Amino acid sequence: MVNTDTTLEEGTSLTVETRISQVTVYSNQARVTRRTKVSLTGQEQELVIPRLPMTIETESVRATGTGTGVVRLLGVRTEKVFDSEPVGEQVAQLSGQIKELEKQKRHLQDQQASKELARNFVEALSDKAVQHFSRSLAQQQIGVQETGEFLNFLEQRHHADASAIAQQQEQQQELQKQLNALKAKLQQLKTPRPQESLSIIVTLAAEGAVDFDLEVSYVVNRASWIPLYDLRSNSSSDRINLSYLAQVKQNTGEDWSNVSLTLSTAKPGLGTLPPKLEPWYIEALDQQPIRALRRVKSRAMSSSMSESSPDQDYEDESEALTIRSALSLSAPAPVAAQAVVAVVSTEGGVVTFELDGNSNIPSDGSPHKVTIFSDEYPSNPEYLAIPRLVSFAYLQTVVTNPVTGATLLPGKATIFRDQTFVGTTKLENIAPGQEFRLNLGIDEGVKIERDLVERQVDKKLIGNQRRTTYAYRLVITNLQSVQKTLVVKEQLPVSRDEKIKVRLSQTNPKIQTGEMGLLEWKIDLSAQDKQELYYQFIIEHSPELKVIGLDI
Repeated sequence: MVNTDTTLEEGTSLTVETRISQVTVYSNQARVTRRTKVSLTGQEQELVIPRLPMTIETESVRATGTGTGVVRLLGVRTEKVFDSEPVGEQVAQLSGQIKELEKQKRHLQDQQASKELARNFVEALSDKAVQHFSRSLAQQQIGVQETGEFLNFLEQRHHADASAIAQQQEQQQELQKQLNALKAKLQQLKTPRPQESLSIIVTLAAEGAVDFDLEVSYVVNRASWIPLYDLRSNSSSDRINLSYLAQVKQNTGEDWSNVSLTLSTAKPGLGTLPPKLEPWYIEALDQQPIRALRRVKSRAMSSSMSESSPDQDYEDESEALTIRSALSLSAPAPVAAQAVVAVVSTEGGVVTFELDGNSNIPSDGSPHKVTIFSDEYPSNPEYLAIPRLVSFAYLQTVVTNPVTGATLLPGKATIFRDQTFVGTTKLENIAPGQEFRLNLGIDEGVKIERDLVERQVDKKLIGNQRRTTYAYRLVITNLQSVQKTLVVKEQLPVSRDEKIKVRLSQTNPKIQTGEMGLLEWKIDLSAQDKQELYYQFIIEHSPELKVIGLDI
């Protein structure tokens, strides 16, 4: 795991090569650990670790280690170095990578052009076929079945070509992102300017010849991670599959290759002291010009600070997730990929996820996803219908985070139902044992009919009041082969004038009016079953009063 070679020796100063072995990423920083093995003699020596990025917080640098004999750690410090190291080899390597990606992109463009040509041919053939089959059908030269088979063939070909084109465009976009990152890095290398870096110098004294394992750690800026989730439900199961993901970004100036990666919710950069309350001033109206001048000055200071902040360009943003589905009738049964599972631990209010595997996060500022774990969660599905607004039901489910589960941190969740993308939602902090509700989109397996079955105005006034009676019948049908629990919500009009009275007169099944005229039934529908709901209400007002807003 460590490099044992010493590359340079000047008296008692040794330049050593180290490798990053472990990285702990926080919300806006990362702690990096480097290791190496050196052979020490019985004298005081300085070990120099060169070419480290300027994003290091120099106050955070620490050194430790173990050896085959007694070693005294006398000190550790950092030095700024201006390096004019040749970059010809790196330029050649980047140029080769760019050339290869451009070749792949041209190949995809050729494939896309071929598919577009095929799609255009199918579209032209479809236009001609419509005219041909219309005439042939009219003249009874061809049958309806043959016409349908041919049109189905055209539709399948058009769909296959369109899917292939979309996939090729997506691949081209991904290649273009990689090309842009490589070209930017190449331009940076070609720009003639002195390379500024840091060196860490560790001073040691050994009692005789000692083999020593050195470990150096430091905190770097321009690194962050945020949680993401994939939530997948299935119509035939009452459980939700939750994939806990992490989106890691870093532009620290050094690549993390084959490292042990740990994600932490700790915030080491926020300091140890609580913030201080400043006086809260209020002013008279005639101070308006002075306040305006202060606002201008404040904005100028904020702008200056934001330009000098090293983390300004690295705020966390959730990228839009790409949704694809593929179907192959002739392919063998697929084998599900095995995701890397993290070891989750909680100490105080800090949660850490230690990934079991070698992680690679390049210093390119791009988001990189890693899987923390994937598990099945118990859920309680329920359907919500609002017939006055929509004629279909929405599937909702209450998911329980197991008592033995991990804390789900606030983050964006992408929802799939039966392998179909439903949408995205935002999860708040969810502790073990806590419940949370998910909306899983429209369910077409529930049919809803709503009819106005009565609208009657009484001919006689009662107490100088005009009465109008309204009644609605709802028919809810379960079209699927499993029982469903359904919450149906209707509403009565709510009067904003004391001269207008609204009264619920009848419901079936029997319920009471809720707040703001809400009516709510909770019903269980067996497979292929239906149920009728009925309600009636009366509106009373004086005959000379005109009621508005009664959009029945």
